[in-house]
Amino acid sequence: MTTIATLDKLDRAILRSLQHNGRETYDVVGEQVGLSPSAVLRRVKRLEEAGVIHRYVALVTPEAVGLSLTAYLNVRLEKHSENHKRNPMDVFRASVQAWPEVVECVSLTGDMDYLLRVVVADMAHYSRFIMDTLLKHPSVEDCKTSFVLDRVKVTTALPV
Repeated sequence: MTTIATLDKLDRAILRSLQHNGRETYDVVGEQVGLSPSAVLRRVKRLEEAGVIHRYVALVTPEAVGLSLTAYLNVRLEKHSENHKRNPMDVFRASVQAWPEVVECVSLTGDMDYLLRVVVADMAHYSRFIMDTLLKHPSVEDCKTSFVLDRVKVTTALPV
């Protein structure tokens, strides 16, 4: 993986452009950063091969596809004991991969173990997810939910 120190100002400019519009042509990116399209292509390929550019995606508006409720769930897992064959964190991490409602899961410091971003159609869908999936998971001890009222800032762009 390329480190931040090996990215020059042109690499950063290309990354900013592609984060703004990942489908932009190399001609347009080249005009923006002062390079030929072939030079942009070579740099982008290098950034992809180095793992700096991980993948390209379409960003979908949740409400446009019927997913109007977003919640953040703080999840605490049971503590590991010698009686378990597998660590509760490992079991939870494996399970969360299969839950389509969970669009992001991060491990945390502090009182809770994980923070989940859950996107669902409505409160009934949320309730089914909580009652039938999350709270029935053998590793989950407790969860606390906060619902999103308004999105003040949403970006996937990193400040490169």
